Amino acid sequence: MSYLLSGIHIPLITPFTEAGELAADALEALAHSVLDEGAAGLVALGTTGEPATLDEAEKRAVTEICARVCRERGAALTVGAGGNDTRASVRALRELAGLPEATAALALVPSFTRPSPAGVLAHFTELAAHSPVPLIVYHIPYRTGQELDPDTLRRIAELPGVAGIKYAPGVLDQDAIAFLGDLPDDFAVLVGEDALLSPLLGLGAAGAVLASAHLCTGRFVELYEAWQAGDLAHARALGHRLAALSAAAFAEPNPTVIKGVLHALGRIPSAAVRLPLLPAGPAAVDRGVHQVKSIGGSER
Repeated sequence: MSYLLSGIHIPLITPFTEAGELAADALEALAHSVLDEGAAGLVALGTTGEPATLDEAEKRAVTEICARVCRERGAALTVGAGGNDTRASVRALRELAGLPEATAALALVPSFTRPSPAGVLAHFTELAAHSPVPLIVYHIPYRTGQELDPDTLRRIAELPGVAGIKYAPGVLDQDAIAFLGDLPDDFAVLVGEDALLSPLLGLGAAGAVLASAHLCTGRFVELYEAWQAGDLAHARALGHRLAALSAAAFAEPNPTVIKGVLHALGRIPSAAVRLPLLPAGPAAVDRGVHQVKSIGGSER
């Protein structure tokens, strides 16, 4: 499996100033810091980055900053592109042809309109046919309302141009086990359900795209490497601790707690988010900071 679709990838937040403007310097520093701790790549304009509230100029700035950092560091860059409108998604993907640093595009399963499984398959068939970079499908049914069965996911995985899936099933059930137990060759499952990172790595996931890995990035990398090395005792113990951190990070709507913790630790200039999100409450932020300090730095 290519390193581009393995390891721990960080779907970067978009830091804002106290005045609510894009904090470009803080974004660049954060991008370097997670790579310093061993992250394999960055995701620009993922849902954690609040792209729905960014204007076009801000989206370009975020993408350019992430591209520059990945170019300098030789890291993978995945860019969030697309939505419910298949034609608009194709246009967004085609624009990535002008971004040579992009190694993949992250495309969400269409939400709210709730197409049939056949419609979802047709959507990704069209996207894959026109994308200049490999697609990573983002399956998160408790946000999209689309509970896709293992057979439909497998048919999507077999599409030419679809290289992987960011898999956030919500629960580890029989469907998840069936899907991971029968994957196409050269197809990567990247864990998108933060609290399930350890068990899904144990079931064969190739890596992860994790919002909570903004915090203690090196320890998440350490967990990934422990599973790769077959160090099961260490992986189990560390997995439990990081699951608790992930639970704290998602105690309020993402990325509010993560931004609050990063601000409290002095890594971004403010905890500001944009409406309709509201900043996380002090108790949730304090719990997150406590979890970070209890887990500590990497032992890699």
